[in-house]
Amino acid sequence: MNIHQTSPTKNKNNHTAAALTRGLTRYFRGLDQVCISEFALKNRRRADIVALDQTGVFTIVEIKSSRNDFMTDHKWQDYLEFCDRFYFAVDQSFPSKLIPPTCGLIIADEYYAEIIRDCQVKKMHSARRRAMTLRFARTAAQRLINLTDQGPRELLSD
Repeated sequence: MNIHQTSPTKNKNNHTAAALTRGLTRYFRGLDQVCISEFALKNRRRADIVALDQTGVFTIVEIKSSRNDFMTDHKWQDYLEFCDRFYFAVDQSFPSKLIPPTCGLIIADEYYAEIIRDCQVKKMHSARRRAMTLRFARTAAQRLINLTDQGPRELLSD
């Protein structure tokens, strides 16, 4: 047995998460918000999606690809201080009653998403908002640079 082999369940969960990310990104784009996936927060957590609207309001979306994913991952509470709004995003088959009532709920697929239950809005502290805005801008810029400039690897390929 190959110890590095990925289980079929993990592959399915990764595919589901990628599909939901695509649908969520399309949804937020339709609301004139910009998104970054796999966004590193200052507390060393990585948010699945961070969306920023035109007024500077941050939304974090935690994608749950299965019941097991939700039951075994409790990091989401560490995201709350880094956003004004917090949602869980799941697919149609997820048992949505598991989602805490204080959190928003989005049902998504690879094409779109819809808010089923709105979240409680909790305004971030202004210093945290400024820091998040700078981190968001720098992350977006760095990812764009990485797409267009492969750096030293390209120079060494001769």
